[in-house]
Amino acid sequence: MTTDEKYMRRAIQLAKCGEAAVAPNPMVGAVIVKDDRIIGEGYHRRYGGPHAEVNAVNSTEEDFDRCTMYVTLEPCSHWGKTPPCCDMIIEKGFKRVVIGMQDPNSKVNGEGIRRMKEAGIEVEVGVLEEECRAINPCFNTYHSMLRPRVTLKWAQMSDGTIGYKMDAGQRLRISTPFTEMLVHRLRSRCQAIMVGTETAIQDNPSLSTRLWKGNSPLRVTIDRRGRLDSSVKLISDGQETIVYHNEILSEILFDLHKRGVQHLLVEGGSKLLQSFIDSNLWDDARVEICRTEQQNSQAVTNRHKVMAPTLSNAKVCKEHLIDGNKLLILLNSRHI
Repeated sequence: MTTDEKYMRRAIQLAKCGEAAVAPNPMVGAVIVKDDRIIGEGYHRRYGGPHAEVNAVNSTEEDFDRCTMYVTLEPCSHWGKTPPCCDMIIEKGFKRVVIGMQDPNSKVNGEGIRRMKEAGIEVEVGVLEEECRAINPCFNTYHSMLRPRVTLKWAQMSDGTIGYKMDAGQRLRISTPFTEMLVHRLRSRCQAIMVGTETAIQDNPSLSTRLWKGNSPLRVTIDRRGRLDSSVKLISDGQETIVYHNEILSEILFDLHKRGVQHLLVEGGSKLLQSFIDSNLWDDARVEICRTEQQNSQAVTNRHKVMAPTLSNAKVCKEHLIDGNKLLILLNSRHI
């Protein structure tokens, strides 16, 4: 491990301290080093507050003329809720700046690097870039691909059954109370959640975060044939729901991007999930697999079963065993 990598790893640790507090801004960590000694640290603590670089500078009273700043993301170069960080770094007299990754935001996108170099600062870019990129997957997708990051989520039996059709007269429950709580935690970290028409009617979900502290996401659904009425909670419970009609998936994602949605969770049904997969408009998936057989009434036959979608180009990233169920976290290998 090089000296630059050592201090960048500390900056990465700091960045993650801002999880769930800074969105839609990215998590960023910064470390100030002088004579091979850390003299200041900071991270972006809350949305609208000082950035990591400012917090790091404010954490020490030493001068910065022989200092190197390590920062996970390119310092901003534009006015938002706070002044440009690159101007502050120039003003403080830093000798060197080491950056994990260039900011994909079109308002920055290399401008902060250019201004610091023009001011005579030695700038190194790309140290532990992949690790730094992994800190903010939604932010990066939103700005580089001009769409929200899309997470697919479903639960299935070991034979691939995801649910039953309405005429089965029986519902299939797969998730455990604990894994259901984890789903609500995931919802709280997304800006929007989407289901198809059949799921909206048959399951009639509220798509809330009632099992986890946090804001409920914006609800999204598709109603191509005008089937959703006041009996559906997504329409009648008073919470905001965006209903699309004739738009294709890429148009829906483009519209959500314009609305500032960085992370979309797609929870079903099977047809909608498969449409995202077939269009290669997904980034990661969370699949819960029940490993035990459930007792079903004799009326439930294969014709009543709804089968899970088929993932393509999927790479298993993590695998957990929770309450007897297997939980797979998969990435789209085309987007890695």
